[in-house]
Amino acid sequence: MSLEMNAAELEEFIAKVFPQIKDDFVIEELEEMRIKVRLKVQDKHLRPGGTVSGPSMFGLADVAVYFAIMAMIGPKALAVTTSSSLDFMRKPVAHADLLAECRLLKLGKVLAVGDVLLFSDGMEAPVARASMTYSIPPR
Repeated sequence: MSLEMNAAELEEFIAKVFPQIKDDFVIEELEEMRIKVRLKVQDKHLRPGGTVSGPSMFGLADVAVYFAIMAMIGPKALAVTTSSSLDFMRKPVAHADLLAECRLLKLGKVLAVGDVLLFSDGMEAPVARASMTYSIPPR
């Protein structure tokens, strides 16, 4: 399999179908079955104490898998999450961006499975790990 969309095409697609999130995420790296996405942390992503909230961490993991799938299959906006699991492992750095390193483990005709590690920018150890399964619309 090869990429169906490069980073610029993927960002253009996201701006069109999800304009509400286009300014929150940046594609840092993209290759076959892998993507690295940055959450540009803002006050709306923080919980009391200044650390990134759980829902924001979940959103980054979910978006990373979605972006990876779209890059591989092309612009199919109606792919949806069918299952997810998120393990919080350590406290994120206060007010730091989060990075998601996503790897697609399976990309079938109807299901895709992705594994994501989340890191605070500048921190070596992951702060969370997520597993996501997506349903892919018929091609």
